[in-house]
Amino acid sequence: MGRSSMTKSDWACLGIVALGILLFLYGANYYDPTVGWLGVFLFVAGAVSFLALYVYHELTKTRN
Repeated sequence: MGRSSMTKSDWACLGIVALGILLFLYGANYYDPTVGWLGVFLFVAGAVSFLALYVYHELTKTRN
């Protein structure tokens, strides 16, 4: 099926995504494009790294 519990790397990716959302919202509310784009990039980086780690773990797990 899938992994049953979240690892430390999963929590780190989730934290990066959450930070990206917060920075994007801050940049949008205070008209700071640098902070807003940093938030977008962190959101994308967190999502891509989570997917890459998930695929890596699925490809390297042993079959019983």
